[in-house]
Amino acid sequence: MRRVLLIVTLAGLVALALPSAPSVAADDYTYGPDSMTQPDVPKGKVTQFAWKQSKVFEGTERDGWVYVPAQYDGKTPACVMVFQDGGNYVNEKGQFRVPTVFDNLIHKKQMPVTVGIFINPGTFPPADPKGERRSNRSFEYDTLSDQYASFLEKEMLPEVGKTVKLRSDAAGRAICGISSGGICAFTVAWERPDLFSKVLSHVGSFTNIRGGDVYPGLIRKTEKKPIRVFLQDGSGDLDNLHGSWPLANKQMAASLKHMDYDYKFVFGDGGHNGKHGGVILPDSLRWLWRDTPPAK
Repeated sequence: MRRVLLIVTLAGLVALALPSAPSVAADDYTYGPDSMTQPDVPKGKVTQFAWKQSKVFEGTERDGWVYVPAQYDGKTPACVMVFQDGGNYVNEKGQFRVPTVFDNLIHKKQMPVTVGIFINPGTFPPADPKGERRSNRSFEYDTLSDQYASFLEKEMLPEVGKTVKLRSDAAGRAICGISSGGICAFTVAWERPDLFSKVLSHVGSFTNIRGGDVYPGLIRKTEKKPIRVFLQDGSGDLDNLHGSWPLANKQMAASLKHMDYDYKFVFGDGGHNGKHGGVILPDSLRWLWRDTPPAK
């Protein structure tokens, strides 16, 4: 690709071809070894389940997955981390590869023994068998209320707790999501810091989809809450009728800094996807789970 310089002379326009300036590839991130299967690392077990009896989001159905690390002994309650859009995060060939990252970090004792709960957003089955399912994702994720936190507290955590011993203290619990799942993760901890103390948001939708753009102001005018927050976004993220994702995440980070929260904000050049967040996931988890106290 070459640049063209137009020079105005008495005879008219003269076009000169110039070498193009070197460009920097955006969204070009490379996975490290912690995101790859290692031959000497024990693998955890992933089990899929279906949830069709929700009372909090009545009428919805959803898939979920539970990851149990090889180091779980069946006696000691394990830490727990919940992921919205769970099918995206649990996919070993996807952008996040959470089970593989968990395997590697737990093996190296760089995060505690942690059970992963991966939950897809609810859908409403069609009345007509040939019809399409209606997604409840935006309502569940973008609404600013304690409803999703109640869904986790009353339905998901007890269900998984039937087969795995989970820690019940907020210090042993984290929650993560991408896009609308990212603001959902923050909302859960914001509304119920007694349930979750750690938040990981990838390209979080802190914009006006359902009023989420109020958070930077709320953070500044609300007494500091006992939560730790990791935000990731990029300069190539969305800018549309709901707002600017890069600007919204910068405003979130500025408000968290102003209120002296334990937070970290990593800003790259990526778009609205999980490429950057997936590559830095090991470092994100190390930071998020650092100094986690043992179960009482």
